[in-house]
Amino acid sequence: MCDTYIALSSATKDGSVIFGKNSDRLSNEAQLITYVPRTKHSDPEVKCTYISIPQVKETAAILMSQPYWMYGCEMGCSENNVVIGNEAVATKEPLKETGLLGMDLLRLGLERGKNAKDALKIIIDLLEKFGQGGAHNLKGLNYHNSMIIADLNEAYVLETAGEWWIVENVKNSRSISNHISIRGKGDQRKEGIIQHAIEKGYCKDDDSFDFKMIFSPSPLPEDFPLDSRDGCSLNQLSKHKAAITPELMMSFLREHKVGICMHRRTDTSVGSQVSQLTKEHKSIHWFTGSSIPCLSVYKPYGFPIKEQKVFEAKQYSKINQDWFWIRHQEYVKDYAKKPTKENPKRDLYQKTILRFEERLFTKLNNALNSKGDIDDLLIKELNELAWKQSEELIS
Repeated sequence: MCDTYIALSSATKDGSVIFGKNSDRLSNEAQLITYVPRTKHSDPEVKCTYISIPQVKETAAILMSQPYWMYGCEMGCSENNVVIGNEAVATKEPLKETGLLGMDLLRLGLERGKNAKDALKIIIDLLEKFGQGGAHNLKGLNYHNSMIIADLNEAYVLETAGEWWIVENVKNSRSISNHISIRGKGDQRKEGIIQHAIEKGYCKDDDSFDFKMIFSPSPLPEDFPLDSRDGCSLNQLSKHKAAITPELMMSFLREHKVGICMHRRTDTSVGSQVSQLTKEHKSIHWFTGSSIPCLSVYKPYGFPIKEQKVFEAKQYSKINQDWFWIRHQEYVKDYAKKPTKENPKRDLYQKTILRFEERLFTKLNNALNSKGDIDDLLIKELNELAWKQSEELIS
């Protein structure tokens, strides 16, 4: 389970585009901040998690929050100012045992897309050519996928049901959780989807086609209630229209009443990302690189990724107990219990995190006020500070 947000320039305080996502997966599944530089390829194929597909001549530099064992990623960004986050969704369509994972499609869209529209087209083309399928975690869970794909100018919600897909153009802001959500016929859709729905008995005719209401395997409400993750995230965005900042997006992702910041024993928010895309200065991407956002420091990154702490983007065969993700998970395990109950030690720990993040934002804002931009040296310095503080908190 996950939650993904996008606020376009009309919905943010300073006219930037702000993206956020929590990745909710198995609580013992490490998720690493990995980097792939811009690369020219000579190999004819690329091996994804389960299948190989044709490689392209050149791919963009990307930064990912990547489950350690797979090719793809749950969320990420590119040097082209494209950001993508993916969600698991259930539909009435059959699941395939092999194909491209939703996370593979996400990585391929980031690497190959020059902008959000291009990434959307690439993901759709790959979905139609190779299909989606295979286990998305080590327990064998299989599902269909939805995504938010965004850049400096626009954003799209892409929702899939097997080989079928539908797209909504985002206006102002949008969030998605783990239910399909596009109403009616969307703004784009795969040719033949309406006739397919009629033939399967999902709807009677063209006029009664409503993707959200007819493709879900269980009944969905017309409007998601506020005590659901879907409803809560949409409400967070609408309540703060034209006021959203990266700090506010982080607070959205640390919400506990409905469990957007998930603390379950078996399923946890194992990673988080907040990206601020802007034409005015360098875009900043904040990743936790650790589980449970309310117990993690968001670390700033910026392209080009020079001397910022990252892992090599590859499929790791096993977990390394020295990874910060593992050591942090062990340290915060008692703090993670009953997040809505008072816990003085945990409260102090969280206040330390928030004060430190405030210092990082102050340094960034001071640089913008004095220079009008953020240079590579400052990003390197702040990235080192964030990792140093994170290590000190768990030592």
